[in-house]
Formats: sequence, C-alpha cells, structure tokens
Amino acid sequence: MAKPYLSIIIPAYNEAKRLPLTLIDMDKQLARAAYSYEILVMNDGSKDNTAEIARRMSGQIKNLKVVDNPINRGKGAVVRDGMLIGRGNIRLFMDADNATTIDHFDKMQEYFKAGYDIVIGSRSVKGAKLDPPEPLYRQIPGKLGNLFIQLLLLPGLWDTQCGFKAMSERAAEEIFSIMKITGWGFDVECLALGKALGYKIKEIPVHWRNAEGSKVKASAYLKVLIETLKIRLWLWMHRYPLPKTKI
Repeated sequence: MAKPYLSIIIPAYNEAKRLPLTLIDMDKQLARAAYSYEILVMNDGSKDNTAEIARRMSGQIKNLKVVDNPINRGKGAVVRDGMLIGRGNIRLFMDADNATTIDHFDKMQEYFKAGYDIVIGSRSVKGAKLDPPEPLYRQIPGKLGNLFIQLLLLPGLWDTQCGFKAMSERAAEEIFSIMKITGWGFDVECLALGKALGYKIKEIPVHWRNAEGSKVKASAYLKVLIETLKIRLWLWMHRYPLPKTKI
C-alpha cells in the first residue's frame, strides 16, 4: 500500500460494544475523503473480545489494521506505538467511543496548511459544543486541573485531555519517540514536548458527545496532575533529549 496521507490511531481497552459503531461511522465519513488513510486499532490487552471483533471488521472496513497487545500497558503506551507505527503524513489519535468524530479532521487541515504542526480538539474554547455537557463533578476537577497544567507547562491551552489530536509526521515521530508516560498524563506530555521542540500548536473547538461507558475514573484526574509534576521535573532536570529550552 502506498504511503497514506492520514493515519488514524484508536486505542481500545474493553471496547467490544462501542468500537464497531465507531468504525462503521468512520468508514462512512472517510468514504467521501479526498485523501488516502489507514486506521490502526491498538488493542490494549482487553479482557473482552475487542481484538477479535476489530479483526473481523477489517474485512468490511477499508484500510483497517489491528495491533493486538496481549497485556494492558496503558493508553499512553499504545497511542505511542500507533503514532510511531503509522505511516501517514499526518498522525491522528482519537477515542474508541467516537466522542469526537473523524469529520473534525476536515477542520484541522486548514491549520496544517497554515503552518501548524500540532492541531488539537478542545471542549473548552469558543465554539465547542458538549452534547450533553459533562456532569458538574467532572467539570470542576477538570477545570481546576487545566489551570494547574497551564501554570506548570502549557499556558494558553484550555483542554489538554480531549482525545482528538493530530500532528505532522515529523512532530509525531520526534515527540513520541522520547515520551515516558504510559498513563492518562501522556496528552500533557506530548503537548509539553511539542512546545519544547518548537512546534506550533493550534486548539480548535469540537462537537463532543458524552458517550456512556467512560473508562476514565475520578482517580485519573489525580494521576494526570501527578504525571504533570513529573513532566515538569523531567524537563527541568533535562531527562528528555531536547535542545536547550526555556520551558
């Protein structure tokens, strides 16, 4: 197969129920695309039959490949693998629940053409629509956590955790090849490293659907903050192979 324009990476852990509908919707949307693409489902040691279902669907979903990890390694680990395995000029990762649909990539393309290296979906900038809005018990820690992340690492980015991010081939390979975080904080790490490496980042509004069956527990917010502190310390201590930076 010729080198695709877009690689779509979908991390999946126990997604046997939600993944099929996501893939069907994606196939329908991409049938109208003017660019070439590949879809990589990264099974993260699921205890259900996620991998089996995805493999079965590869016969009907165009350009679908399944990478099966026998053990659960964490979302950050399998996204990293996918971003490095992918061959596209642009590498995008999105959630298996289809909370942000693949047609949002069309809006991202104009920013890549304008010279941005990383374009991320956001639920917190003007124009974003949450359907329905997140419950208050998630909104409050999320907003407080974002202020903490901005203070330590990423001023001006209002939603580091939305699971819909795309970057150029060069940025993806340079950033993900040096990442350390395998858990929920990997989003913060990839953006912090992108900033440290001088890549231009654009945050755009998305229509986000609050899907049932979220795998994100309340403890994940605390883990992200702890990992944010680790990233800040690793940058200060020059634990990443980066050029000298002010971050």
